[in-house]
Amino acid sequence: MKEKISIMSMASISALGSNDQQIWEQYLTEKHNFINKAFDGFESLVSALSDNDWKVVNLLKESAHYKDLDPSVLLAIDVSRKAIAKVSWNNKSFGINIGSSRGATTLFEKYHSEFIHSKNANVSTLSSPTTTLGNISSWVGHDLQSNGPTISHSIACSTALHAVLNGIAWITSGMADRFLVGGCEASNTPFTIAQMKALKIYSNDKSAYPCKTLDFNKKQNTMIVGEGAAVFCLEKGSKKNAIAIIEGIGYATEPLKHNISISTNADCFQKSMAMAMSSVEPETIDVIVMHAPGTIKGDTSEYNAIKLLFKDKTPALTSNKWKIGHTLGASGGLSLELAIRMLQQQQFISIPFLKDQKHPNKIKKILVNAVGFGGNAVSLLLSIN
Repeated sequence: MKEKISIMSMASISALGSNDQQIWEQYLTEKHNFINKAFDGFESLVSALSDNDWKVVNLLKESAHYKDLDPSVLLAIDVSRKAIAKVSWNNKSFGINIGSSRGATTLFEKYHSEFIHSKNANVSTLSSPTTTLGNISSWVGHDLQSNGPTISHSIACSTALHAVLNGIAWITSGMADRFLVGGCEASNTPFTIAQMKALKIYSNDKSAYPCKTLDFNKKQNTMIVGEGAAVFCLEKGSKKNAIAIIEGIGYATEPLKHNISISTNADCFQKSMAMAMSSVEPETIDVIVMHAPGTIKGDTSEYNAIKLLFKDKTPALTSNKWKIGHTLGASGGLSLELAIRMLQQQQFISIPFLKDQKHPNKIKKILVNAVGFGGNAVSLLLSIN
């Protein structure tokens, strides 16, 4: 990186809650946040926003402009308002890049069902503009009345951290001074869950912890889908009032050998982590917030990459997916949020069902990993002033 980037504020919403105190208190408990949700013809474990949080988010629909928006867009608007309220970006000159893996899933499934059951192949007038991925950042920009570029994208489960990379690129190029970045996902829909189950990666575990993130002895895949959003306000340089500093970035892909898996030793993660740490020694890393979706191959390959890179100096390892599941395009953002909270609180969030888990003596530098289908990896190196 040419210059460090300051994270000036953040906001999120997930099964953990929607305000700083509530979220941290949830992280301090050893309880997971999964519920059984009924869909058309089946039930499934998911992590979901509370009814009260959805009630607040859905108040946005009282605006005539917002009544036809997908829940994913409403989540993005909600957290973006909160993040911007914490900074002094009064002149509205900032860019926005908020992505989603699946986008307007609820509306897409609704409109497609209407089309299939329509005798004359009729669809709603707004079916196209309300289901495009560009709909997310454009509506956030409209809501905040920003004057900068508004960019949306989908890079599967590394979407949110790719948004961070894009914001940094715009800032360091001199094309923007500030960027709002992140990811959102309203993924608890019948077709989404059915697709994940079709991949044979969904959890059928009936134990106290149904998502066995970082349990390398598990005999079955234990991924669980969740919903949520997380955004961050970025500025150039190392600001005194920053909540965290991005001092390294890494990214990599690897040749596709299968549509969903990565290589045995996660070559993409080896490259992305090494790139993010190019200016520091491996032993200075205190914690890695792993992508670790709870699948046998996903967890193990990332761990193999870490062991090859760090050898006998492996940092403390953690993930939040045992608690809130895999929030797809938002997951990297929620992992980044966890890293920032551990830096702020100087407290490591461990995984309760893992025996003899390593705990750091200090928390000054954290790596955050995310990867999308097929090995599209991102790593960020965080520190505090």
